[in-house]
Amino acid sequence: MTDKEDTTHSMPHSDEDAARAERIPDTPQTRAPAYRLAYMDREFLLRKELRPVRLQLELLKPEMIMDERGIESTVVLFGGARIPAPEHADEARTPILGELAKYYEQARRFAHIMTERSMQTYGREYVICTGGGPGVMEAGNKGAEEAGGQSIGLSIVLPHEQAPNAYVTPALCFNFHYFAIRKMHFLMRARAVTVFPGGFGTMDELFETLTLIQTGRMKRIPILLFGREFWDEVINWKALARAGTISDSDLDLFRYVETADEAVKIIDEWDEAG
Repeated sequence: MTDKEDTTHSMPHSDEDAARAERIPDTPQTRAPAYRLAYMDREFLLRKELRPVRLQLELLKPEMIMDERGIESTVVLFGGARIPAPEHADEARTPILGELAKYYEQARRFAHIMTERSMQTYGREYVICTGGGPGVMEAGNKGAEEAGGQSIGLSIVLPHEQAPNAYVTPALCFNFHYFAIRKMHFLMRARAVTVFPGGFGTMDELFETLTLIQTGRMKRIPILLFGREFWDEVINWKALARAGTISDSDLDLFRYVETADEAVKIIDEWDEAG
């Protein structure tokens, strides 16, 4: 993203004044924090009173970049960061986690197929979007790269050091401080959401999406849960309906799939149904 000068404006551009401000004489007055240009003052921008501005910036930056690259729709992959690639299944922390490695391959294959579709629209539609980390996220970005297309990674700063996986398209590799804004970017362009086995983060993202659709705050799109056995064991969906805390019809908000081909078929039929 570049900061282009508005040639129709008669006033100096902000980057011109920023450069001029660096060339001023060194005096006690110019060294004082109060003298810094507000938009160049890191300490000022990080004050708690500026949180609303930072929220806006974090919403705007990825939005503007994706607009500039012509991205109109995405296909989201949620899933566990700890799920290994099949060749590393024997190194998994638990035997069950090793068995879940099959979904790494399905995520990679699904992303490959959808990216081939995306390239038919010159990368505008069906762009793969992940959380940018390891596990299922890595598989999604890897499949997109292997297909020769681009993919998005929405990373977030965590207490432990973490870098984006190596397969995210660098120009579409974003980093967030606010979980809420990151979640918005996951869903703002989503044409479909796929959810692979995962932990707290995956559950959070799944239930956020279901709640938005259930309450009518987001239009209905395919929500595809990979691995019926896993999901039926960790979440008793029918018990929620029996208790009356959700409606029976809410169970239709998602579909189970086991393979990439099944997921693609549902998305294709959804499009055909309008």
